[in-house]
Amino acid sequence: MVEPGPAARVPGAGPVPAGGAEVDGVAETGEVPAPPPRVDAGKSERSPKDMAISLLVLLIPIALLLAFYRGFLGGDQPVTVDSAPAVESARAANAFPVAVPADLGDGWRTVSANFQTVEGGSTLRLGYLTPEGRGAQLVQSSVPAERLLPTELTDQGQPQGQTDLGGRTWQRYTARGNEQALVLLEPTRTIIVVGDARDNELRHLAISLR
Repeated sequence: MVEPGPAARVPGAGPVPAGGAEVDGVAETGEVPAPPPRVDAGKSERSPKDMAISLLVLLIPIALLLAFYRGFLGGDQPVTVDSAPAVESARAANAFPVAVPADLGDGWRTVSANFQTVEGGSTLRLGYLTPEGRGAQLVQSSVPAERLLPTELTDQGQPQGQTDLGGRTWQRYTARGNEQALVLLEPTRTIIVVGDARDNELRHLAISLR
């Protein structure tokens, strides 16, 4: 009787486990690999409550800085300017008689003032913030009206009739967007009162000119 010999093996191969089968590399070490660690979903994701708390922590310093800016630094207040230097420059140039508002009343603030000489004349612009928080600009210029009006009122400027203010006849005009204008045409100058301020505020500014 012939006994079966040992099974043929490939040179360099590891030992064959009992039963003659290898199980996914287990035969090489004789140990079963440990399962991967379990990921706890509750720890890897932040809850909405945690996110809300983090956002609140960020917003509190911003709110405090904003309150300080508004309360102590006047962050909501417009920056006012002194119109005197621009007015004096216009008078020194002697290009046209310069008028300035008198007794505008409380709440009117000067926010811009500029005098410049351009080709064909000189122009003085004074910008105001009205008591209602709207804008109004006073323009006085020796530039010919046919050139000045399209520049200041844009191509939307259209005559709307006349109105008497302070003993002088002004022309009413539309202007850019929702703005309206009052125009006084004189031989040596043109005066424009324009802005998105209410009609009564524009009239008040025009009447106050001295």
